[in-house]
Amino acid sequence: MKRRHVAALVVAAVPFFLIGACGTDVSKDAAPAATAVSTTNVKNVADITAGSTFNDTDVMFLQMLIDNLEQGQQMAQTATKRATRPQVAELAKAVQVTQADEIKLMKGWLAEWGKPATLDERVSLHADHGGMPSTGEKEIASLTTVPKAQFETAFLNLFLAHQHNAVEFAQLELDKGSNDLAKSFAERVKQSRTDQVQQMLKLLAG
Repeated sequence: MKRRHVAALVVAAVPFFLIGACGTDVSKDAAPAATAVSTTNVKNVADITAGSTFNDTDVMFLQMLIDNLEQGQQMAQTATKRATRPQVAELAKAVQVTQADEIKLMKGWLAEWGKPATLDERVSLHADHGGMPSTGEKEIASLTTVPKAQFETAFLNLFLAHQHNAVEFAQLELDKGSNDLAKSFAERVKQSRTDQVQQMLKLLAG
């Protein structure tokens, strides 16, 4: 995967309504692109309000995805330190930047609705309402101890499944959510994580 592909992934993971006309030149190196996107989002995220119309699925989607992203941040942080190939390390750095902005966005919406950003439970979360289990803490912790020669395979396999979970969360929101902005965000999450899964499959293939 070339650098321009990582930069494209950075842009793809940002909510579509934050992109505007800036930061979309994927011909530049990944690091400057990530910095530009992050700076733009930090300034704009607080100004994006979700509106007063929402249902339980909207709340559950945001809570589940925040938990998913916070776990993803843990895995990506480990990958930036332990990955051997620059492509994998750059992917992890891109994930850290974009998901940090998404977390801020979603926490802002939940605060706007007077709802907590944290989950009561993580395993088999809200199963009666269509919720899905998250990645196990032991699996995430194992990435810090797996032999370095095996790390990239372990990370990519685990993170690939983790991002697929985010796709399922997004589909739940698209099917049963009521807030227009949350549903638009879910569509963007679904697209961006699907793209990331394809990127990781290519990296696993060598």
